[in-house]
Amino acid sequence: MLQVKIKDDTGNTIGQNIRRIRKSRNIGQTALVRDLQLLDIDMTREALVKIERGIQHIQLSQLKGIRDVLQTTYDELLEIH
Repeated sequence: MLQVKIKDDTGNTIGQNIRRIRKSRNIGQTALVRDLQLLDIDMTREALVKIERGIQHIQLSQLKGIRDVLQTTYDELLEIH
């Protein structure tokens, strides 16, 4: 399967939004990663930490999984504050 990586050139908007939405739903990093792994999405807690901090690019499959697990929209994940 082709892996598409998304580079956030807006100053880590995606990672900050993931963290904000995750925390607003009282979901810990470990729980989010566990739910992603149950969906067969390759993610570790360390990778999530790096994505939230803007150190690592996110893969499209990971973004889709996070959208589904957090029950949010791409618009909310990509929103610039």
